[in-house]
Amino acid sequence: MGNNRIAPWYFSPYPECFTTVDIMYICETCLKFSRSETTYRRHKAKCKLRHPPGTEIYRKDGIQFFELDGRKQRDYCQNLCLLSKLFLDHKTLQYDTDPFLFYVMCSLDERGSHIVGYFSKEKESEQEYNVACILTLPQYQRMGYGTILIEFSYALSQEEHKTGSPEKPLSDLGLLSYRKYWSQAIVEVLRDVKEDISINDIADRTSIKVEDIISTLQHLSMIKYYKVNLQGYLDRRLSLEHDKAMKKRRIRIDPKFLKWTPTDWTSGW
Repeated sequence: MGNNRIAPWYFSPYPECFTTVDIMYICETCLKFSRSETTYRRHKAKCKLRHPPGTEIYRKDGIQFFELDGRKQRDYCQNLCLLSKLFLDHKTLQYDTDPFLFYVMCSLDERGSHIVGYFSKEKESEQEYNVACILTLPQYQRMGYGTILIEFSYALSQEEHKTGSPEKPLSDLGLLSYRKYWSQAIVEVLRDVKEDISINDIADRTSIKVEDIISTLQHLSMIKYYKVNLQGYLDRRLSLEHDKAMKKRRIRIDPKFLKWTPTDWTSGW
């Protein structure tokens, strides 16, 4: 895929004829898969895409996000689900992509756009989930891109004036990633206030659901009677840990560069 050779972690139901090949070739831009290098190169010569189909809704610091409709860009989204299943064990593959939106993150350089990861969300979620499935491709893991994906999902929730939460249950790794983000977002809010602040106030400022805030504050031993006391609980150790963690987040989502308007899906897809 691109310039990378990646070993799959789990089974994904690609067509049966691909089970007999040692290497599967995947186009980085359209995600079409080929059995041979010759077929792959022939496809690359004719592939007209230079980035994921859909609408570019964010670009800054070499990072792009594209919004794809699972109904309108069905082939790409189905290929994306097949690809992601190679690296996700706990998710059920969604063949019907119509009810979902996909947000594909790319890195941008002089050669073009390169898919880094994505998350999907239901167009209408009764549980108010803002993420159904999330993945950073293996060649880009441990570089901070997972946190960027999570931060972007909450930036969309902020634009919708809603609180959101990832679909449960989370994997062990997913819980660690989200808890790290929630902790950083909450501590960031607490450092900006000079008096007691309620759980609902934190939810309004971060778009993190109340139950996720409560569980994170309990994990950090910072909660007391549903009030969070900055002076009493945001100790020096936690503040220093926060500073250290934030220095590693070299890229942050800047809402000013988000070109996106929420869609009301209640009238149909």
